[in-house]
Amino acid sequence: MANFPSSFDKDDLLKCARGELFGPGNAQLPAPPMLMMDRITEISDDGGTHGKGHVLAEFDITPDLWFFECHFPGNPIMPGCLGLDGLWQLTGFNLGWRGWKGRGMAVGVGEVRLTGMVQPDRKMLTYKVDFTKALQTRRLTMGVANGTVEADGEEIYQVKDMRVVLSEG
Repeated sequence: MANFPSSFDKDDLLKCARGELFGPGNAQLPAPPMLMMDRITEISDDGGTHGKGHVLAEFDITPDLWFFECHFPGNPIMPGCLGLDGLWQLTGFNLGWRGWKGRGMAVGVGEVRLTGMVQPDRKMLTYKVDFTKALQTRRLTMGVANGTVEADGEEIYQVKDMRVVLSEG
């Protein structure tokens, strides 16, 4: 792990979106409104179920979020793909947090299960990313992780085998 803290507030995440946290050309979060978390409460390179690293993060839900107006009019819900993207964002963030170089790119996912919805009356999403593999070789920097998303404590998304690589260039 490079010399980064084990938690990050919204200002820190916005620095990462601007390329200021891990340096130019390295892991970077998207800017709002595509930034799918408000804070990272825990991050490690040796925690989680498999001892390979983990991330815990939170996203505050408010009725005025951009996606509620358009998905679906009259029956607003957060698109499930945005929850998956939040998990991918955190997986790539962890690789940059480790001090590994390159730009993050989601390259796959093994399985996605959606068992609930995020409607405007929800208050908070909790993301949990649990690494099963994190490797850095001369040719490849990659993280593989499982993840869950909870809405107000209720697990609503389960993801297996998310894959994110860091590539230079």
